[in-house]
Amino acid sequence: MRTLCTLIPLLAAAVPAAEIPKLWDDKELAEWANPVAGLNVRPGHFSESEYYAAPVENLRTYPVYAPDREPAGYWDSLKKKKPEPLIELNKTRSAAEWIAEGRRVFEEMDVPGFRVWDPKVIAKARSREELKKSGAVLLKDGTVYGFRWAVTPKGIALSVQECAGCHLRIMPDGSTLPGAPFNKNVGSLLQPLLDAAEAYFLSGDSPAMVQFRSFGVPWLKPDIHEQIKTMKKSQLGELLDSNPPGTFPRFNGSPYYTTKVPDLIGIASRKYIDHTATHRHRGIGDIMRYGAMVSSSDSGDFGPYRAFTEKQRRIFYRFPDEVFYSQAMYFYSLEPPPNPHRSDERAARGKDIFERESCGTCHPAPLYTNNKLTLATGFTPPKEHYKMLDILPVSVGTDPGAALKTRKGTGYYKVPSLKGLWYRGLYLHDGSVASLEEMFDPERLSPKHVPGGFKGYKVTHRAVPGHEFGLKLQPDERASLIAFLKTL
Repeated sequence: MRTLCTLIPLLAAAVPAAEIPKLWDDKELAEWANPVAGLNVRPGHFSESEYYAAPVENLRTYPVYAPDREPAGYWDSLKKKKPEPLIELNKTRSAAEWIAEGRRVFEEMDVPGFRVWDPKVIAKARSREELKKSGAVLLKDGTVYGFRWAVTPKGIALSVQECAGCHLRIMPDGSTLPGAPFNKNVGSLLQPLLDAAEAYFLSGDSPAMVQFRSFGVPWLKPDIHEQIKTMKKSQLGELLDSNPPGTFPRFNGSPYYTTKVPDLIGIASRKYIDHTATHRHRGIGDIMRYGAMVSSSDSGDFGPYRAFTEKQRRIFYRFPDEVFYSQAMYFYSLEPPPNPHRSDERAARGKDIFERESCGTCHPAPLYTNNKLTLATGFTPPKEHYKMLDILPVSVGTDPGAALKTRKGTGYYKVPSLKGLWYRGLYLHDGSVASLEEMFDPERLSPKHVPGGFKGYKVTHRAVPGHEFGLKLQPDERASLIAFLKTL
């Protein structure tokens, strides 16, 4: 596996576009995904020929500014622009240049299915009053968080950021941290774009069926997602809104068993992708194809089950391989921000406690993860899994829903890295816990506990089970351990 350590010496090397890994490759796809719990089959995928037959998207986008922060003449200049490529193809670049391109791609890449040309929607995005009313978030540079202007052959459209829409964190000083999980909602301005996307990708479906296709698990009896089919639009909104910023019920996931948005900082050293280890990470090609899959190329096939109708099951567009290579190079280069938590006497005591309590068994330095998988409560791995996966035959007892009752469920959870805990904001795979103090508070095991993070649909209080390590420490020991963890 290529890591940042092996990437650094290559920063001056020239990498022709012809030499980047082939993104959608039948041979590489064959054993890339891990089997789904309950079926013990790998998710299906589009073939290589199907993927490369899809129309190509490659358009630059531009920031959306708050009206009073927009540079002079900016809107007029956009109206005069012609469509430009997001990335220049067939060009040799040094690794450093690929990384620089990747950062720009990360910022500019949008979701074509969300584009809206409606003058009324565009006017709202350019109105101070409407932006404020919508709850949109403004960044320090005056741009509107999560949105982009796409200059298309049909004219200017309002769109949303693809990867940066979920992997960009606003820090306490107002700066942004690329790669880290998002922590703000973009507001109601998103709704007309969501409506457009539903009509674009899932034409013919009611709002309820759109959500059921995203989350339904037909091989489970009963399946909690069946109730979605009869929900009104207001109920669907309440269901999705029960997932706080930093968590996201992505396609194949679940709003009932949500998961945190993964931190991409350090992804170069991770052996598996997603909290439930849905896919293996064997090299940069796997990061490329994962980006392609979640952006537009998930077939929704699971053995004999299909999420889509025949009309819906297609690749509506794809981005050039160069887009995902540059972005993957950028992700590999990401480093955590300067840590404001310095090591002191209390943190030193916490390190001693960390070692005394054998926390390093699962979270050894320097990565503070052993890159292995733990069992979800109630899951017994098939024997052949031990030959292909790095499994710890134990469960830490956290909620098993995501691992057993969703289409992303493998029966496993990754052992996460503890590096960067101080900036991530939510803890455990489902983001139930909002602080390290809550994580190590024995009260969270009480059914009367009010989780600081994800609570659940129509849930006000509940126990947050599992990972009880450290809960029996004395208060001063817990404080010292937390002080140490914040320095990582």
